[in-house]
Amino acid sequence: MGSKHSDNGQPAGAVAVDDPAKVRNVVLVGPSGAGKTTLTEALLATTGVLTRAGSVTEGNTVCDHDPAAVRQQRSVGLAVAPLQHGDIKINLIDTPGYADFVGELRAGLRAADAALFVVNAFEGVDAATVALWEECATVGMPRAVVITRTDHHRADVLNEIAACQAAFGAGVVPLYLPGDDGLIGLLTSEDYPDERNALIEGIIAESEDESLMDRYLGGEEIDQQTLITDLETAVARGSFHPVVPVCASTGMGLTELLDGIARAFPSPLEHPLPDITGIDGIPRPRLAADPDGPLVAEVVRTAVDSYVGRVSLVRVFSGTLRPERPVHVSGHGMADRGHEDHDVDERVAHVYSPLGANLREVPYCVAGDLCALTKLTSAETGDTVSAPEQPLLMAPWDMPEPLLPIAVVPRSRSDEDNLARNLNRLVASDPTLRLDRNPETHQMVLWCMGEAHAAVVLDRLRAGGAEVDTEPVRVALRETFAGQSKGHGRHVKQSGGHGQYAVCDVVVEGLPRGSGFEFVDKIVGGAIPNQFIPSVEKGVRAQLERGLHDGIPMVDVRVTLVDGKAHSVDSSDAAFQTAGSMALKEAAANGRTTLLEPMDEVAIRLPDEHLGTVLGDLSGRRGRVLGTEADEGGRTVIRAEVPSSELLRYAIELRSLTSGTGTFTRQFCRYDPLPEALATKAK
Repeated sequence: MGSKHSDNGQPAGAVAVDDPAKVRNVVLVGPSGAGKTTLTEALLATTGVLTRAGSVTEGNTVCDHDPAAVRQQRSVGLAVAPLQHGDIKINLIDTPGYADFVGELRAGLRAADAALFVVNAFEGVDAATVALWEECATVGMPRAVVITRTDHHRADVLNEIAACQAAFGAGVVPLYLPGDDGLIGLLTSEDYPDERNALIEGIIAESEDESLMDRYLGGEEIDQQTLITDLETAVARGSFHPVVPVCASTGMGLTELLDGIARAFPSPLEHPLPDITGIDGIPRPRLAADPDGPLVAEVVRTAVDSYVGRVSLVRVFSGTLRPERPVHVSGHGMADRGHEDHDVDERVAHVYSPLGANLREVPYCVAGDLCALTKLTSAETGDTVSAPEQPLLMAPWDMPEPLLPIAVVPRSRSDEDNLARNLNRLVASDPTLRLDRNPETHQMVLWCMGEAHAAVVLDRLRAGGAEVDTEPVRVALRETFAGQSKGHGRHVKQSGGHGQYAVCDVVVEGLPRGSGFEFVDKIVGGAIPNQFIPSVEKGVRAQLERGLHDGIPMVDVRVTLVDGKAHSVDSSDAAFQTAGSMALKEAAANGRTTLLEPMDEVAIRLPDEHLGTVLGDLSGRRGRVLGTEADEGGRTVIRAEVPSSELLRYAIELRSLTSGTGTFTRQFCRYDPLPEALATKAK
């Protein structure tokens, strides 16, 4: 990573910032194909960071440096590109627009203080784009709207602004509009009187000076500096979203956009810090972005680079990170993804300013700025970096749950070691990827966010030297007794010396779901000596766990030991374990068993217009709807119970049914009998 250079002339040096007030952390958000990466290249070239802007199609952009991104010609991960505009350092944080990579978007929102919402000038605003806007709104992120590709033959800037206003709300107001010789500033020009009045009224409505609107409506000309000051306040508050049209290829609007970021976007000093506790969980006073304050930084992204190993992208919220200093790394733990809590001291060797794939060494990184650290061996995304003498822990941000399972197998025995090594690296670097080694189905299952995410994961595995194939995901079934049945177990062997002798008779019956296993001793008259009764139970338990068909465990069973025989010399613990196992098998052969399938309770959140379609689809999946409830923003939440086997590809299918707007969560609730037709196939 540190030794890579693209062919578009990236300079080697980077300058550290001393004052958080001179930093702007800006995340670029928008749908895939809107032009975020291309806009970043143009801004880097405009400010002299690059001698020539790279191209997505040529695969030489700063931000799309991941080989998977180059091959797919779309962003698949978060990337940082700093630039200098006047005395302001702007950290541009480019994020993928595709829904599968929402984890990267949320990491970018955590690292940023404001967002540029990027849409192109000819495609309108679809439901998936509105969902991205809502992601920003959920965390209260100040936003401006950038309309790109204004030179396209179908471009219609005014129509696109109207579409944004309809989709995002009345707070979206143009600050500039295209003219014959570039952009026209609506605060200073009379060329668009209606749009100018709407802009001024929108700014004044957000002003803390309550008399300003009356004065304006009374005909008073409001001082431009007053309007600019109130505009900055309204943007920082997150209630006013100025629109700037730009053209990356001609350069139109780029300077105005940079001016707007520098003047109107909040600095880290204006952005509230997340809650902080000690590692003991006790809340600590809220900190400010003070370079001299206690050190609190957060790992917002982890990557594993073939040149330098693990690279941690870090946002410093308080204090100053310096090289050759010890730090404390603490984590919340991600037990559901195979991670554990950790609190360790490590040493920061170097501090870098990241520019895409390039790492440029800097002497320090102050509160409010972003930097990269290498070789923090324990640090993972979401971890807190603080001073060893005052270890602290930041409140985590929400990460989406991966819901698409992909079963992978090494193509050959020689790929097994490479697969294990690469899987561990991938899971450590991607919190939206979960690895499940299922002991029942004996499958290695990767839980991904969707097909695009799965494709990137498989691509990275193969690029790391592990040839893998995929296979259908198997659902772990259970089996139980459908009624009462008797079984006789006789284990008698004579082969010289001590033999083996154990006989037992059992009655087996099924129990209600979730009851577990019960063992009842009804031996009378010492037919089986007391010391061997636990042996029978042990043998029965072992057979239940092994199962009777294809390793399917048996559950919810009561086994009653009613009779048996023992030998004074040849009976043993092992013999009665075997007899107990045999008795259970015979009871199953004499009686009737039922296969059980796992059921999940799902909560599906979707716009009302897709409600009927999704309800009909759930019926086709053997789902049982528990109810619906209204949610905010004209959405509905459906709660239902659905067989786990019907949800294997639901992450993809729900997205298709709802045009990318539906989301769902799932959790195991119980096992239910598998329908007879499906049970016959399963056996």
